[in-house]
Amino acid sequence: MKVVVQRVLSASVTVEGIVTGQIGRGYLLLVGIAAGDDEATVRRLAADVSKARLMEDGQGKMGVNLRDSGGEALAVSQFTLLADFSKGNRPSFNGAAKPEVAKPLFDLFVAETAMLQGKSVPTGVFGADMRVELVNDGPVTVVLE
Repeated sequence: MKVVVQRVLSASVTVEGIVTGQIGRGYLLLVGIAAGDDEATVRRLAADVSKARLMEDGQGKMGVNLRDSGGEALAVSQFTLLADFSKGNRPSFNGAAKPEVAKPLFDLFVAETAMLQGKSVPTGVFGADMRVELVNDGPVTVVLE
């Protein structure tokens, strides 16, 4: 499992011209579920996201986690994070979990993150062609695995 965490001033995801999720200041979470991931992995990464102190404190340093900063999270499923180019220039996605496995795990990640943040976590639409817009803050982007 990979989660790309981007600290944003704002972010939104649109499917077929309809905004399905949007946030102000917080984290845009791009989530890739790998083959072999399980509920324990999902819960651990949701906790890692929640504990990550990437928001600015009073001194302008990354010292506050998302919940304590009052920020929001937007989660977008993205199997392409599991791309493998080891056999050439065209990516293989064999390392990504099948949709019937990945969707429940993505839903669990969203639910766990919401519970840990104490507020809902909007999302895109699993498996859809999505448009993601963001204003990166910093820029700050980290990858959790």
